[in-house]
Amino acid sequence: MLEKNYDSAAVEPRIAKMWDDADAFRAGEGAKPGAETFTIVIPPPNVTGSLHMGHALNNTLQDIMVRFERMRGKDVLWQPGMDHAGIATQMVVERKLAAEKLPGRREMGREAFIEKVWEWKAESGGLIFNQLKRLGASCDWSRERFTMDEGLSEAVLEVFVSLYKEGLIYRGKRLVNWDPKFETAISDLEVENREVDGHMWHFKYPLADGATYTYVEKDADGNIVFQEERDYISIATTRPETMLGDGAVAVHPSDERYAPIVGKLCEIPVGPKEHRRLIPIITDEYPEKDFGSGAVKITGAHDFNDYQVARRNNIPLYRLMDTRAAMRADGEAYAVYAAQALEIAKSGHVPSEAEVDDINLVPDEYRGLDRYEARKRIVDAINAEGLAVTVKDAEGNDVPYVENKKVMQPFGDRSGVVIEPMLTDQWFADAATLAKPAIASVREGRTNFVPKNWEKTYFEWMENIEPWCISRQLWWGHQIPAWYGPDGQVFVEKTEEEALHAAIQHYIAHEGPWKAWVEEKLENFAPGEILTRDEDVLDTWFSSALWPFSTLGWPEQTRELEKYYQTDVLVTGFDIIFFWVARMMMMGLHFMKDEFGNPVEPFHTVYVHALVRDKNGQKMSKSKGNVIDPLELIDEYGADALRFTLAIMAAQGRDVKLDPARIAGYRNFGTKLWNATRFAEMNGVKADPKFVPETASLTINRWILTELARTARDVTEAIETYRFNDAAGTLYRFVWNQFCDWYLELLKPVFSGEDEAAKAESQACAAYVLEETYKLLHPFMPFMTEELWAHTAGEGTTRDSMICHASWPSPAYADDAAADEINWLVDLVTGIRSVRAEMNVPPSATAPLVVVGANALTKARLATHDSAIRRLARVADIRLEDAAPKGAAQIVVGEATACLPLGTLIDLAAEKARLEKAIDKAKAEAARIQGKLSNEKFVANAKPEVVEAERERMAELDQQLASLSVALARVSEAG
Repeated sequence: MLEKNYDSAAVEPRIAKMWDDADAFRAGEGAKPGAETFTIVIPPPNVTGSLHMGHALNNTLQDIMVRFERMRGKDVLWQPGMDHAGIATQMVVERKLAAEKLPGRREMGREAFIEKVWEWKAESGGLIFNQLKRLGASCDWSRERFTMDEGLSEAVLEVFVSLYKEGLIYRGKRLVNWDPKFETAISDLEVENREVDGHMWHFKYPLADGATYTYVEKDADGNIVFQEERDYISIATTRPETMLGDGAVAVHPSDERYAPIVGKLCEIPVGPKEHRRLIPIITDEYPEKDFGSGAVKITGAHDFNDYQVARRNNIPLYRLMDTRAAMRADGEAYAVYAAQALEIAKSGHVPSEAEVDDINLVPDEYRGLDRYEARKRIVDAINAEGLAVTVKDAEGNDVPYVENKKVMQPFGDRSGVVIEPMLTDQWFADAATLAKPAIASVREGRTNFVPKNWEKTYFEWMENIEPWCISRQLWWGHQIPAWYGPDGQVFVEKTEEEALHAAIQHYIAHEGPWKAWVEEKLENFAPGEILTRDEDVLDTWFSSALWPFSTLGWPEQTRELEKYYQTDVLVTGFDIIFFWVARMMMMGLHFMKDEFGNPVEPFHTVYVHALVRDKNGQKMSKSKGNVIDPLELIDEYGADALRFTLAIMAAQGRDVKLDPARIAGYRNFGTKLWNATRFAEMNGVKADPKFVPETASLTINRWILTELARTARDVTEAIETYRFNDAAGTLYRFVWNQFCDWYLELLKPVFSGEDEAAKAESQACAAYVLEETYKLLHPFMPFMTEELWAHTAGEGTTRDSMICHASWPSPAYADDAAADEINWLVDLVTGIRSVRAEMNVPPSATAPLVVVGANALTKARLATHDSAIRRLARVADIRLEDAAPKGAAQIVVGEATACLPLGTLIDLAAEKARLEKAIDKAKAEAARIQGKLSNEKFVANAKPEVVEAERERMAELDQQLASLSVALARVSEAG
């Protein structure tokens, strides 16, 4: 006998071990001979990671598809693996070293530090895999890959060297996001923009040589509203410390206020007066005439927008800070460099990037200062000199014009420090060239996004893509396979030996100063004397971009690669469409070709799931304190309940608002199935291998078999079209409503009756339906269904296979007449029950049911199901009449009207008063909430979760009022 209660804490680990021991999810397990393949590659979690709600949703949806296709007999591979997560892992290990009071990374050196990282990975990395197993993820765990393992590292080398030699990877100086704490470039994905309190300072840039001009402001009609003679141009900035690196001041070409001074020079009001730098005033489309003064300082080496303006206008890019975001302290005295910069400004000649990078334009008194300390001192110096724009204070005194305002500031998501746009030497991939085939694949329908609206996001990014900075100044990662000769010549090869060979050929073949030097070194060769390896490592996304084919053994032409590439579906969040999906498309199309040499996409479908938010619709974050831990939910409710909740809420394009109370509700759904199985078992239900659905004779059995077939078709179609919520909702309705609430209820008289043939048929039919239901539910609730599948095999017998390898239901059974008859009965009883509930009828009260306008078929059904209707709807008897009795609630079912005389069931006057009072109360509360929601200040200033809660309550009240109004109308008609 089945246990009274389902104990997920005891069952789930046991089932997981059974799967593991049987190697149940190995690629191809359970496949039919000659089956087509179905492949999913897991979005590789960080080696430092632990399961969060995004992982739980993502992997639940993948597992639903994987289990579904495995049961359909396909040759399935769900490829697992982890990402080495360069910056995150390096941070974890450095913290560990500090906590253990061991030497830091720089003290121990690169090789020793990397050894420590591998030690940590062996001991602590990969915790998330065990957590994914707790969720029920049915990956082929024997094929686990890691982006730093030997095979994937070989793939990275192959790709980098190939792209370099094709001219698609190059080294150059560009502006990048720079993390001063970790001293490395980081990607846009690793930058978190936050709104913080800031300041906007307004300063005067004096015109060179005492020049003046008439500054004029006009209204929309061209009338002069302000005019004065000025010897300066006014600019506003939130970052005064970057003024030191200004290369120009820009104004809009159509801005008449500054037309007289375009092309002239102005003075940066910082540093020693005798060495003040002059920069040109230029025109560009970037400045907005109506924002601030309309004049913008251009600091191309420390602002992404300014960088574009500088490149368009040949403005020099002066780097001001070192790798820790302190003001530069290298090189000659400031006066030397200021003179060089002045010559550049006057001549209009833009030197090479290397020459400009050698110029340190930080005045001596600010060198070595932290950027924020430098900012304070610069502002104080400008104010003291009287070069701040001033306004009148309350007493009429002139004071520096400083606006207190909210500003968006970029922070490193790992370091928590403010990111500095920094001009540095980095390695780049020519993303624009690589993107073209990837754009065409989506445009031409070879790869499709679901929901389709994400294609627009993809195109917008890909068609405006910037060069991809692929280098990082870290130690943990794939070290870039580039070596530099004594003159800086770069040699890119897979190994140092190959690079050295290429270098020797290069230097020996070219007459020049280095030929003799290299020949001398070769006579008494010592490794590392001729070549120096680049210390940078590759961006983590570079190796994960190869994931769909590197995990299958590429660059070796393995059997797995031939069999499982192209993969089928990629399941991912929208936030990494640019950073992972797009790059996998680029790399897959560039390196993977079919037998005719045509590029092959890494997947045919990209399913983009939404965010998991808290119950109020707020994004989860530690700072808000609203993070929900999926492992805690699994501990409390079981993995099946969490999975089913996520699936039934995963509507395409709609965020999941997760309330733990919902998980408790869907745990009850599992309990309902468990109890139904137990009830069936107590009534002699057991598998009968001789049962054939087509031979069922009882209408109730033919009905449930028809509904089962409809459910199987609907669930199959929903999973195939990635409508996971529809699939789960269909299963919920079938199991809870049709099977448990109606089928088993209607079978009670059969089970307790004396018709042994009817009883035997129903027992066999119920067992069959339960088995098929377990199969349909298995992708969503794998643990409970595996347990029930094994238990219901029958005493002393075992199944031919685990349910994870059972055949997916595809019944073709249909008896529409039987289905129509029982569904009519269900609609009739449900309608009567609804009226009783709306009218507040006591459970014990009964009244006759009067049916008006019944045709012959309905009359026959009423006679057949007389006993069930009286028992389930709590009516005294059933009468056929020509007209509805006075004071009766009416329910239309088909062509007939079922009437329930209310006067015999309730006190109509008292019920009317109760309903009117409830309506007044609901209206009052609705008016109060509507008043709040109509108040713009409340909506703007209240916490978003409070506003959302009020909106949800308003929706509830609208539904409540609608229901109460229907009930009042019925009572009024009856009275």
